Amino acid sequence: MKLHPGHFVAVFGGACAGAEAAFQLSRRGIFTVVFDQKALPYGKIEDGLPKWHIKLRDKEERKIDQKLSHPYIQFVPKTRLGRDIDFNDVVNNWGFSAILLAIGAWRDRPLPVEGIDAYVGKGLYYQNPFVEWFNHKHEPDYSGPRCEIHDGAIIVGGGLASIDVAKILMLETTIEALARKGHEVDLFTLEKEGIPRVLERLGVRWEELGLKGATLYYRRRNIDMPIAPMPPNATPEQREKVYQVRKRILKNAMDKYLFKFQECSRPVDKIVENDRLVGLVFQKTKIEDGKVVPLPGTEFEVRAPLVISSIGSIPEPIPGIPSKGELFEVKDPDTGKVEHYDNVFALGNTVTGKGNIRESELHARRVVLYVMDEFLKWHETDYQRLVESGITEGQPLTPEIEAFVKEKNLLPVEQIESLLKRIKEYQQRVGYDGDYQKWVEAHRPVRLEELLARKKAQTD
Repeated sequence: MKLHPGHFVAVFGGACAGAEAAFQLSRRGIFTVVFDQKALPYGKIEDGLPKWHIKLRDKEERKIDQKLSHPYIQFVPKTRLGRDIDFNDVVNNWGFSAILLAIGAWRDRPLPVEGIDAYVGKGLYYQNPFVEWFNHKHEPDYSGPRCEIHDGAIIVGGGLASIDVAKILMLETTIEALARKGHEVDLFTLEKEGIPRVLERLGVRWEELGLKGATLYYRRRNIDMPIAPMPPNATPEQREKVYQVRKRILKNAMDKYLFKFQECSRPVDKIVENDRLVGLVFQKTKIEDGKVVPLPGTEFEVRAPLVISSIGSIPEPIPGIPSKGELFEVKDPDTGKVEHYDNVFALGNTVTGKGNIRESELHARRVVLYVMDEFLKWHETDYQRLVESGITEGQPLTPEIEAFVKEKNLLPVEQIESLLKRIKEYQQRVGYDGDYQKWVEAHRPVRLEELLARKKAQTD
């Protein structure tokens, strides 16, 4: 690739939103560098999407790989904004045309019970490290967070992620209970067929396993669970239809995986014994005009060996990036423009606070189109003009093209070379040689389905 005057954009986060942004930028000949905090840029596709979603995971990761393989894109793994790179240094000293924040929502929203975080790892887990452990605990060289599974656990939540947590608990405890009875069942079979069907096939009754099962507590009603989207300005008929879909999704999950559900219950206190969390105090609620209304005097205790909080994820706070509430402070969610900065934009889950793959990609596309069209004033016709001028082949600049470069505020080749040199230094620090596909193959985790296939082949 011949260097030429152009824009250079830094993207922090290489998953769905970051890869989409980098891809759109590269299509217009904009030099792009993608920094990701992990060895692989897959984000919650790898660490937050439960590992039974094999086809979806592989499909989305292939999409990310294809997007990040563009010659205009540099990749820097194992480099975290706020730890390995200072945000203010990037903004003030590196000289990028724009900076895009696609760093997702990795921090769990705190469980609203005073002092509860003192018991993380002592009867309490948060969803993000719990699911990361579940996804990778089978790997021979796994060194991440460690968790223990207990029957009769409490989940506090209400979205699809909390249902996934309930499924993990039920699948893991059922597999262990069946193993004690001499039945070996793999995770994928149990998840696909469901617990009742597998038990029926094995001739085992649920009661014989001696399991209490997990219970999901939600502060609103089952029809309020955001597990099916509500259309904007929905009519009463549309609302009722969505309510019925939500009820059906929840019921199907409960029937298939045998967890329980308790609506209109919010945690208000903790139960602690011997410096360990052993349950929660809940208070009943009601819903009035869409708001949660606590009902005094309705408190009740629920004792459990494990509590998992699954009430949502928010971005990690980073020095220098302004926040408003739990999200980064942006002037307009559609443009992602971060307050107090001219050339910094946030996109994807960092702004939406959601974990939806499609929504993250669409938001990234909207933001990056705004950045190119309105902020950089760099359109497809501009890049075409640059290509047709011969500048991308290293031809000398004509006076007309020099004027065009100045008008478009393009970075000179010397500045682009300087940025690439600095980027290469960061790549070398983590042992990345610039071959993206080779790096991905070398760092792709061992998959549970692969281990099971090998084990089956050895026993056949």
